[in-house]
Amino acid sequence: MTLQKRRPRSSPSSGRTKRKPGLAKKAHQRRAVALAEIKDDLSKYLRWAEGEEIVITRHGRPAGLLIGFGSEEDWFDYRLEHQPEFLRRMAESRAALRDGRGIRLEDA
Repeated sequence: MTLQKRRPRSSPSSGRTKRKPGLAKKAHQRRAVALAEIKDDLSKYLRWAEGEEIVITRHGRPAGLLIGFGSEEDWFDYRLEHQPEFLRRMAESRAALRDGRGIRLEDA
């Protein structure tokens, strides 16, 4: 007979494994939920959104997206990855490397 170790849970509805800081998220999973359900239990869906994107539907059609953050680091990463100035500078840097301008980190 094998004894299984039980994980402590923060709440009964939280059955997911906590993601360790710094680990890349798995491919984006999405779950569609009606707006009426979200309004009834927002805190539950915020917890779920830490591990998957929640598509909020209105009358069966996508109306919004709920994205959760498990830590401040996740929030920072999201802001950085979606900041237009950062994305523009990264594209310029990559183009410069392709054109032979600049020094690759590996070569420094």
